[in-house]
Amino acid sequence: MPTRKPLIAGNWKMYKTVSEAFETADKLVQLVKDVDQAEVMIAPPFTALAPVFAAVQGTNVALGAQNLYWEAEGAYTGEISTSMLRSTGCTHVIIGHSERRQYFGETDESVNKKVKAAVAAGLIPVMCVGESEQERDDNKTFSVLDKQVKIGLEGLSLEDAATLVIAYEPIWAIGTGKTATKEQAQEVHRYLREWIEKNYSADLADAIRILYGGSVKPDNVTALMAQPDVDGALVGGASLDADTFSQIAKF
Repeated sequence: MPTRKPLIAGNWKMYKTVSEAFETADKLVQLVKDVDQAEVMIAPPFTALAPVFAAVQGTNVALGAQNLYWEAEGAYTGEISTSMLRSTGCTHVIIGHSERRQYFGETDESVNKKVKAAVAAGLIPVMCVGESEQERDDNKTFSVLDKQVKIGLEGLSLEDAATLVIAYEPIWAIGTGKTATKEQAQEVHRYLREWIEKNYSADLADAIRILYGGSVKPDNVTALMAQPDVDGALVGGASLDADTFSQIAKF
């Protein structure tokens, strides 16, 4: 079984001014400079992408964005393109986060367009999937995930899908303090890996990284990372503090 290098990704959401973001990134770089068991990525708000890149350039911390639009350019007020992200130093982009789905009308179909645009531009898409608390209570977790992954990856070739990172983020565990148990996380990650094997290939299923997102903290990351199909974490609130996030990256 191939070794998948974990990815510890920080989603800063709508937090931090330019100066705050630069200072946090600059501090984080020093704290994780010796981390080699995992890749580290941070996704600050758009306004701070270029300044944060100045802080992380040439280090082992990668830069990601929190969203994109699928058109190359045009009259799309308030949107941002893949070339704009690339020009700031981004290598990754988060797509389909549950907050985008919940508050801003993101659909599985728009996620698909964005994933394709990211792949075409050479960006690594971190595609988020996950069920609500009601869906889990109704035993719909796997049917929800099946639809999200099926539509989200529609039309992607094996070569395209090879660049993908999947992030499982149960909506009921985001910003709530609730965390899926390590067994719940493993069960879903195993399901997603088997889906990739069935629809793409065993080799891709072995190689693809599947992250867990949902109230990840220093005191629960070790147990989550010990699961055979958990390949990292998409961290929200705990990534805003460089000391805390560096502890997670050192799981």
